[in-house]
Amino acid sequence: MREALSLAERVSRTDSNVLITGESGSGKDVMASFIHSKSSRAARPFVKIDCATLPGALLEAELFGYERGAFTGANEAKPGRFEAAGEGTIVLDEIAHLAIDAQAKLLRVIEQREFERLGGRKTIKLDSRLIALTNVDLDGAVRLRRFREDLFYRLNVIRITLPALRERKEDLSRLIQYFVKQYATKHGRKVERVSPPALRLLQAYEYPGNARELANIVERAVIVATGKSIEEEDLPPGVSAAVNAQRQKQQPLSLAQMEAAYIAQMLAATRGNKTECARILGISRKNLYEKIARYELSK
Repeated sequence: MREALSLAERVSRTDSNVLITGESGSGKDVMASFIHSKSSRAARPFVKIDCATLPGALLEAELFGYERGAFTGANEAKPGRFEAAGEGTIVLDEIAHLAIDAQAKLLRVIEQREFERLGGRKTIKLDSRLIALTNVDLDGAVRLRRFREDLFYRLNVIRITLPALRERKEDLSRLIQYFVKQYATKHGRKVERVSPPALRLLQAYEYPGNARELANIVERAVIVATGKSIEEEDLPPGVSAAVNAQRQKQQPLSLAQMEAAYIAQMLAATRGNKTECARILGISRKNLYEKIARYELSK
């Protein structure tokens, strides 16, 4: 993490494109925000575009904007996200989910640093800095021809890879205390600390959902805790079950099994609300439905 933060701080002082990779929940959004805040563009707009949720038919209009009469229903001109970003930062989240034809359009804009609104003739300069985020192996996607090689090299000028939380357990104590303070303030609770037994349990857990999962676990514990300290019984049952399996030297859960259990837990917590569940998990609804089918969670 020190290496990643050091690289992020150095690159923030430039206008270079940045590719941030890492597992879901590992903090890619936070890192992109960090780079923007440390840059000379910090006072300018910070515009995030979720590539996974933009249908192909709407992508061009959403990114580049349109003029009045450009298509049926375009009753007035509307600037796109690129135009709204101005001299700020554009974050292309889940870049791997862009369709091939959309990748070609994005490549042209990055190369020429200009675009036009749909139905318009005026050329608009692209002054924004680009940061792309992905939890997909883009190198593999390029080899499989699912992602354009030329676009990959345009985005991959500087790559910052965020380690999974299970690979940096030494950060857990500070992160836990940070989330305790944050959610105690948010929910008006008097929780101040985590008891030693509960802390040992949290430190032994593997966190397939990374920092986002840790935040959800701590928020839940802060809400249900009855005193000033979070106890073992305030943690989700899935945490102690997974840790107990490890302690008893049983066959450890695979990442897929832990992911399936976590998704099932979030589906239960949201009472089956797929949109809310996908938001908490930090994935698209399409990705969530794929995982539900893969792990047979609909049963």
